Amino acid sequence: MTENQSRTKAYVLLGILALIWGTSFILIKQGLKAFHADEVGALRVSAACFFLLPMALKQVVGLQRSDYWKLFVAGMMGIFLPAFLFAAAQTHMDSSVAGILNTLTPLFTMIIGVIVFRQRFALNAVIGIMLGLAGALTLTISRSGNVTGFNAYALFIVCGCLSYGCNLNFTKFKLPHLKSTTITSVALLLIGPLALSYLMFFTDFTTTLTTTDGGWKAAGFVVLLGLMSTSVATLLFNELVKISGPMFTSSVTYLLPIVGLFWGFIDGENVGIGHFVGLATIMIGVYLANKRPAAKQAPARTTS
Repeated sequence: MTENQSRTKAYVLLGILALIWGTSFILIKQGLKAFHADEVGALRVSAACFFLLPMALKQVVGLQRSDYWKLFVAGMMGIFLPAFLFAAAQTHMDSSVAGILNTLTPLFTMIIGVIVFRQRFALNAVIGIMLGLAGALTLTISRSGNVTGFNAYALFIVCGCLSYGCNLNFTKFKLPHLKSTTITSVALLLIGPLALSYLMFFTDFTTTLTTTDGGWKAAGFVVLLGLMSTSVATLLFNELVKISGPMFTSSVTYLLPIVGLFWGFIDGENVGIGHFVGLATIMIGVYLANKRPAAKQAPARTTS
């Protein structure tokens, strides 16, 4: 694959991910209408595990013993913890606001890359990340009209973004020898039983499902969330990490508010000049972050 083809593929994957993940916050909101946040998180991970189980059973062949703990860590940081944290945050936060706060992921990705993995970034990448944050902030103000007071539940989103940032770097530098299908499916295979056990033995999920009005409908939304936003999207996400790197991949979070804005427009929300300024700033930031490869990093550590 040529450099131009690889870059084109990266942008296509980025757009698909934005469309899938841009709707995930709405699906979480629908699930929370009947279930508690921990039930939504556990069901989401369990559904994703079952969906990719056939793939995982094929991918485990040939794995090294050291790969298993790395895949477990990747699954916990990139799937398990965020599934619970984002659901908990949306119990006291609008889905659109949660999507906008998710734009902290690229910043954490850059910080973790520099501190832990001694990665160096080109100036245009840093400028691109800052522009993306500025664009997301512009969208936030344009949607609400002002900057609202502090919401403690936003800390769940911050922790989720930190977890994503750690996982992006961890996957890139600790699992470069594995295919994206292996990383996603086997990671889910390792964390899925934990989620399912918690759901069945430590929550009232089955009772709520059968006795609450709209329980089956809400469960359907969460299962869809697990299939698309966790299984399919994580497969695409890990593939994007391999062909473009952590920084560009994390910039998908800047596109999520754009998807939210689109659905808001369809739903009758007003769109003003501030929205277009924010969108343009985000797009310029994403372009700059991927304009050219990052500067060479320091020699990698030999520990595994």
